[in-house]
Amino acid sequence: MKIEQIYTGCLSQGAYYIESNGEVAVIDPLREVKPYLDRAARDNAKIKYIFETHFHADFVSGHMTLAKETGATIIFGPNANPSFEAIIAKDGQEFKIGNITLIALHTPGHTMESTTFLLRDENGKDHAIFSGDTLFLGDVGRPDLAQKMGVLTERDLAGFLFESLRTKIMPLADDVIVYPAHGAGSACGKNMMKETVDTLGNQKKMNYALRADMTKDEFIDEVIDGLLPPPSYFPLNVKMNKEGYEDIDVILKRGTQALSADAFEAAANETGAVILDVRSQEEFAKGHIPRSIFIGLDGGFAPWVGALIADVKQPILLVTPQGREEETVTRLSRVGFDNTLGYLKGGFTAWKEEALEYDTVTSIQAITFKEIIATDNVPIFDVRKESEFQSEHVVDANNTPLDYLNDYLAEFQCNQTFYVHCAGGYRSMIASSILKSRGIHNLIDVAGGFKSIKEADIAVSEFVCPSTL
Repeated sequence: MKIEQIYTGCLSQGAYYIESNGEVAVIDPLREVKPYLDRAARDNAKIKYIFETHFHADFVSGHMTLAKETGATIIFGPNANPSFEAIIAKDGQEFKIGNITLIALHTPGHTMESTTFLLRDENGKDHAIFSGDTLFLGDVGRPDLAQKMGVLTERDLAGFLFESLRTKIMPLADDVIVYPAHGAGSACGKNMMKETVDTLGNQKKMNYALRADMTKDEFIDEVIDGLLPPPSYFPLNVKMNKEGYEDIDVILKRGTQALSADAFEAAANETGAVILDVRSQEEFAKGHIPRSIFIGLDGGFAPWVGALIADVKQPILLVTPQGREEETVTRLSRVGFDNTLGYLKGGFTAWKEEALEYDTVTSIQAITFKEIIATDNVPIFDVRKESEFQSEHVVDANNTPLDYLNDYLAEFQCNQTFYVHCAGGYRSMIASSILKSRGIHNLIDVAGGFKSIKEADIAVSEFVCPSTL
């Protein structure tokens, strides 16, 4: 028996490849299926089943393409209603893969079709669970994504999740291995550990949601406390996972068309496409196409695209580092952004060589920023998350989280220079690009973000725990 976790850091997502005696099961595959096909070919094995723990909201699964390529059967848990052929497993139904068995444990709560798959080894011993978004390491799945027309509330779903954990997962032995669908950084939970594999016994000790003495009402209150609104692209990804999508090869062919600077400009004007610049923030600051949006590949690329562009049908034109065009289109497709129309041939250098108009972002070092705020009362905007801001922030700074930047546009005045920063420089450059695309140009980015600000010994306000007296 072989179990391989195929973890994708950008999405904080874990897919699983399980092989026994020449037969393979793949659990929650990503959109591009070549890694699974290559792995099976190396093992001289056949992919027999594709298990989906639920209809994913944060990425588009590769289940349909993988089934088409291999003839494997797609399996969902109870209550699933896909628009394509699949086995809808009953609670407790068993599936043989070589000498091992995977058992469907219906665990509703995150969604109503959510299912955990229990693996029993060659000797019939419970070995591992593939828990999807039901159980994470340090947390459980958020119960607010599957509310239906007011019939089910997030409290109702959290109640289902409580029962699922207590009746299906917690009774399992402590040495059972937990393989979740996501790790720290995913928007599908709020307190996930950085580790991606653990034992159930350790989770019973470490995970707040598995406390043995926890009441149902306590569980519900704690699970829903602090949940931020989900990204707007989530329901669009669910729809694609339920109803189907274009083949990845079609998307790659369309998205990797090389366009000259003139053709690129014409396409932008004719289609209303978003120009997405995925180079580094330093390169973007030095020069970029006017009104283009920066979201760098070497950061939390796909989730930020989903959070900030939102409409998966939005046409997109790319400015990429040379040689990373296919990677960019692939990573966009993972979250359902399939309408990429091509990329700028020769990159931004080609744009400049054609003497076309370009823009820049003024960026200063933290030590210069320190000198400025020592003498001037200037507006400062911190685009980190509210929790980061509350923990520690520059004195008198305003918190305008990047996730919800459009809600704060009125706070950015056009008649006075203001300063923008985040934790390390990535998010503030995204914010700067969005503001400039909205016609707000009187901004200065603080390079290196809050990390550099702290190193420059700039005065900050720290969170003070309220007195319990």
